[in-house]
Amino acid sequence: MFYVYILKLNNGENYIGFSTHLRSRIKNHKKGKVNATKKYLPCKLVFYAAFRSQDKAIKFEDYLKTSSGFAFRNKRLI
Repeated sequence: MFYVYILKLNNGENYIGFSTHLRSRIKNHKKGKVNATKKYLPCKLVFYAAFRSQDKAIKFEDYLKTSSGFAFRNKRLI
């Protein structure tokens, strides 16, 4: 499975990521092992979606990072 996830950081921002091993990836975020989020701990998983296709997961992650994806995320997902 391929996962797209959203973390809520302690500064109020959201982090959008992709992983094939969601549990270990979230643990690494929470332990400060991910450079992009370690300055903003603690963080909380607020959404994830599982995909069978890596291509679809990456496209969804990319979409969530666009301005229309930002609006969709805030209105429908979190």
